[in-house]
Amino acid sequence: MSIFRAILLLAVMGFIGGCASKFKPYNGPEVTRVIVYKERHKMYLMHNDKVLKRYDIELGFAPTGHKAVEGDGKTPEGEYIIDRRNPNSTFYLSIGISYPNAADVAKAKALGKSPGGDIFIHGGRRKIDSPEPDWTAGCISVSNRQMRDIYAMVRNGTPITINP
Repeated sequence: MSIFRAILLLAVMGFIGGCASKFKPYNGPEVTRVIVYKERHKMYLMHNDKVLKRYDIELGFAPTGHKAVEGDGKTPEGEYIIDRRNPNSTFYLSIGISYPNAADVAKAKALGKSPGGDIFIHGGRRKIDSPEPDWTAGCISVSNRQMRDIYAMVRNGTPITINP
């Protein structure tokens, strides 16, 4: 009886340990592009012309228009690259977007301002964050559970198109 209990305990601990991990394996088709439609509040993970996953998203607190300067609350629009990963993000997990590009820097500089930076796709809000929709400082937010999938599926170097 005690051997049965020990085996059962080990099985339960293995199951709980597997569920608790933020990091998931992914062996499916390569994500060749991420496409965001800000107005629709949708993000698509694509393999060529096939949608692999679709997500509802939340954006910067000023969701209309292209990010111009630091602190404007807008999510950038345009062509970027997924360029970094943060497994210790304060927003659970996050993957970085290569904003600002050279054009973004030039536009902000012409205004005498900084373009800002640190734009990410990240997990859900914390207790201290606004309960309003579109609450981020310019990032793209999904639930923590969805972020586990995105973090596993999307590799650095993947292009991302952010549409108005």
